[in-house]
Amino acid sequence: LQAYERRFPTCPLIPMFVASDTVSEYKSEDEAIHVIERRCKLDIDAPRLLKKIAGVDYVYFIQKNSLNRRERTLHIEAYNETFSNRVIINEHCCYTVHPDNEDWTCFEQSASLDIKSFFGFESTVEKIAMKQYTSNIKKGKEIIEYYLKQLEEEGITFVPRWTPPVACKLESSTAHMRRPVSPAINIPDSATKEGLNNKEILNTSGSPSEPTAGTPDDKLDADYIKRYLGDLTPMQESCLIRLRQWLQETHKGKIPKDEHILRFLRARDFNIDKAREILCQSLTWRKQHQVDYILDTWNPPQVLQDYYAGGWHHHDKDGRPLYVLRLGQMDTKGLVRALGEEALLRYVLSINEEGLRRCEENTKVFGRPISSWTCLVDLEGLNMRHLWRPGVKALLRIIEVVEANYPETLGRLLILRAPRVFPVLWTLVSPFIDDNTRKKFLIYAGNDYQGPGGLLDYIDKEIIPDFLGGECMCEVPEGGLVPKSLYRTAEELENEDIKLWTETIYQSASVFKGAPHEVLIQIVDASSVITWDFDVCKGDIVFNIFHSKRAPQPPKKDSLGAHSITSPGGNNVQLIDKVWQLGRDYSMVESPLICKEGESVQGSHVTRWPGFYILQWKFHSMPACATTNLPRVDDVLASLQVSSHKCKVMYYTEVIGSEDFRGSMTSLESSHSGFSQLSAATTSSSQSHSSSMISR
Repeated sequence: LQAYERRFPTCPLIPMFVASDTVSEYKSEDEAIHVIERRCKLDIDAPRLLKKIAGVDYVYFIQKNSLNRRERTLHIEAYNETFSNRVIINEHCCYTVHPDNEDWTCFEQSASLDIKSFFGFESTVEKIAMKQYTSNIKKGKEIIEYYLKQLEEEGITFVPRWTPPVACKLESSTAHMRRPVSPAINIPDSATKEGLNNKEILNTSGSPSEPTAGTPDDKLDADYIKRYLGDLTPMQESCLIRLRQWLQETHKGKIPKDEHILRFLRARDFNIDKAREILCQSLTWRKQHQVDYILDTWNPPQVLQDYYAGGWHHHDKDGRPLYVLRLGQMDTKGLVRALGEEALLRYVLSINEEGLRRCEENTKVFGRPISSWTCLVDLEGLNMRHLWRPGVKALLRIIEVVEANYPETLGRLLILRAPRVFPVLWTLVSPFIDDNTRKKFLIYAGNDYQGPGGLLDYIDKEIIPDFLGGECMCEVPEGGLVPKSLYRTAEELENEDIKLWTETIYQSASVFKGAPHEVLIQIVDASSVITWDFDVCKGDIVFNIFHSKRAPQPPKKDSLGAHSITSPGGNNVQLIDKVWQLGRDYSMVESPLICKEGESVQGSHVTRWPGFYILQWKFHSMPACATTNLPRVDDVLASLQVSSHKCKVMYYTEVIGSEDFRGSMTSLESSHSGFSQLSAATTSSSQSHSSSMISR
């Protein structure tokens, strides 16, 4: 606050801010409330001709600052006095204390602009206003840091908090004695293990009382951070809290633990927007392929158990789980020919899931955060056979999937006994590996791993595997050639791949600007129920439901993709003909629903008529302000972060007879419905419509 007040009566860092005069000032008796109103003189950077036409050299704004020392808030309101009958500008800023850490300051800012008329130069004024506002936003942090540094140079590094006068304290104390005492709340141990903060625990109990500050269960408690998360700067801690809160507000599926969220933040150098994007994509991917249940529901084929030369082997000196892979002894060609890419990929996913579980166990055992594992790769026996093209292709795909969904899980990679052919393999593989991951690679040729700086620096002598000259028996399979009798034809492998990866009941689709994705559902019996469940993986979309008495033309599978577009992220099908008119050829049966990136949406529609229903996912364009064509600042900034006019959705639809529908998405337990397994795993709240219920 003291740094902020130094901006007045004028600020050299803001050239357009010429001067200011105090119009009114109010202070409460206990000095907790301080309201000051100023008239600010601004020299707007506008064309000289425009200033001459307007007849002014300066414009004046009224700024009102309301400080509440008791609540520790500062509200700033500003509006224009000059040309107020032609242009209406309102700005609001707010400084508050972070709800979870009182040493942090939160800052919020919003503004609106309404240009009624301005001598025919409305568009020019709009551009000038946007330019000035954007410039002020960029310089805001720089200015406050300038005055903070100025205070430090003057020896002011601490300002004591406001405390009420003695009389107020006595009155407050008496009132506190009369206040009814809330019953004690039992906080279960499981809440601490799951990483819930104190606020969340109290909310789950249904008690409206405020959380007690400084309890061991507080999410930001130093002991919790040291025990489970490791060293975090205040900025990193803030990023974690903000991303977790965003997930709690928007993601209705399983919320990952703090350790997992932290991995994605570290992978993107704590850039929240980038981390949020890859985390949302990963959560959707996990849901689509049911990865959360892979350890419990999937048993690897016997061929993998016999010939995949890899397994877990104790831990390294840092307490990380140690995975040993004897790649040189493994018949990658034989495994790919016998199992196909998908089975190998699923096996690697199960290894990674087991690694996450072992990290949690070692965190408890060693009493410090362990969020990654060490991988020891022995290349003894590696030869040109391992460079078989389909095998390398499978390896690259596995690396791509693991990099995208298990970031920052590899603490160290020890590559031993690298032969001459290794540089060839490394040249093929290294471009697909993240730079941060590559820094964790240690490569030893021949027996170099036995010398100084070798294996003993990272692994205790007692657990060095026997095949590397150690004394510990390693139970990792020795690998060997896969018998050709176990090989399968390309057709058999293709069918097996489909079987493995179509266990998911979801489909993926891409939505482009000007090219929505549409699904046709034919209804024979009225009063049937169309149900849907979809996740918005990327971008914002608008969801619509239409009805038509006649069937649309089937989409053309032409090379130009006029009606059907296929992309790596999913297909795109357009059914509504461009000559069709809404209200004549088809009608809208539900209000459009805007869905933001990362949201999971469930809903249903009870059909009134037989015919053809079209579910449509359409690209959502940034809206303009309600009273002007000027875009909101938040929208402008958001649009700058969108890399392309493309959205991705993952969806599932089903038609249920009315006799099987019980009127609620959370009670779809019909034996005829595969949808019940979705509703059981997803928490949803509902919005009622006249003929449907949509829930997020």
